Amino acid sequence: MITGNYPNLRLRRNRKQPWIRRLVQENTLSPNDFILPIFLIDGKNKKEKVNSMPDVYRYSINRLSQIIDKALKLKVPMVALFPKTNEKLKNEIGTEALNENNLVCKAIVEIKKRYKNQIGIMCDVALDPYTSHGHDGLIRSNQIINDETIEVLINQSLLQAEMGCDVLAPSDMMDGRIRKIRNALDKNNFKDVQLLSYAAKYASSFYGPFRDAVGSNKFLKGDKKTYQMDFRNTDESLREIALDIKEGADMVMVKPGLPYLDIIKGIKEKFRIPVFAYQVSGEYSLIAHAIKSKILKEDVIFESLMAFKRAGANAIVSYYADRLDKILK
Repeated sequence: MITGNYPNLRLRRNRKQPWIRRLVQENTLSPNDFILPIFLIDGKNKKEKVNSMPDVYRYSINRLSQIIDKALKLKVPMVALFPKTNEKLKNEIGTEALNENNLVCKAIVEIKKRYKNQIGIMCDVALDPYTSHGHDGLIRSNQIINDETIEVLINQSLLQAEMGCDVLAPSDMMDGRIRKIRNALDKNNFKDVQLLSYAAKYASSFYGPFRDAVGSNKFLKGDKKTYQMDFRNTDESLREIALDIKEGADMVMVKPGLPYLDIIKGIKEKFRIPVFAYQVSGEYSLIAHAIKSKILKEDVIFESLMAFKRAGANAIVSYYADRLDKILK
């Protein structure tokens, strides 16, 4: 590293005016860096508030154009779909995940019909929106069973790919699912469908508002610590990433985001693979409520998002992605 000494070296010289600060800035944010999560709900002509997440809504299929048009206008490259499944359709084994008329499948078809390939579609591969116990996998004798769950996830992945999903995002954290899903996709002529693995997904307390948004909060029995990662661990994330890359992941996700910037940085430096970060619901709600309460100024949104880029994230899943015209001005 080249160093110098005061007074010959004055680092403040490169901060004296906005034009020089722009010239020497090391990281930038643009709409290309964002993925917009969208919550889906049954019915028609519905735009329903998520009470725990200010300015975030659930959309019925026929109202999707309202939020997709906005994303396109802002030049957001991709949306991520998450359903609030009707409680009557939930059961112990999450069969609604394999229904070609479920909310996600209908949304994929509608978006592709209306927008073709103008915007990418990312779909969650996991069972928690569909199970009556709120877990990401099947349960036997009070244990999440790994291998049997993967067989269901394979079928869920194939269904979503058949409907037209561009990027499948397994968020379940079952061991070995990336290889098996990749093999099944290739065997069934879905070689171009990408896999974004939630490879470093931690058992976190920051997910509460999301579970409220998809209606799984009151169903969840126990916790997810036997399959999601221990937040005290760093090296374990590198092992998870290495395995998923070997199994065929095109991109990897770190979730949550802001409390795990060290994980993002470590993965990017070691593997040089596209790394995505999820600014999860709890992070979003903390910031949003602080702004509404006038504890923080809105500038904190941009600062928090820039932190992901500084850590090495290629893209950010954020509920603020529908307001980039105000944030990135």
